[in-house]
Amino acid sequence: MTTEETLYTAIGQNIKNAEQSQMFGKPCFKITGKAFICFFKNEMVFKLEGDSHKDALSLDGSQLFDPSGKERPMKAWVQVSATYSDQWPQFAKAAVKFVEAG
Repeated sequence: MTTEETLYTAIGQNIKNAEQSQMFGKPCFKITGKAFICFFKNEMVFKLEGDSHKDALSLDGSQLFDPSGKERPMKAWVQVSATYSDQWPQFAKAAVKFVEAG
């Protein structure tokens, strides 16, 4: 397990009521059956809206999540480079709020 994957797992496990699962064959965490974070290509992916979405997408190397690689990104999901792993916990909390509200 890479350092990044270990951090991803720790972040997910520290969120109350989060359950480890799979989404598109990738590891994810869900709240009430809805995915809010996942791990892809050694980076963390977050389901975000509003300012959190804008802030995550503004980071160098961040991009909309395109798990198929066929230029069909998932607009609410932002893939954030491990360069910004110090910000992963705050984005995870924002993702939980988004999913719980919807």
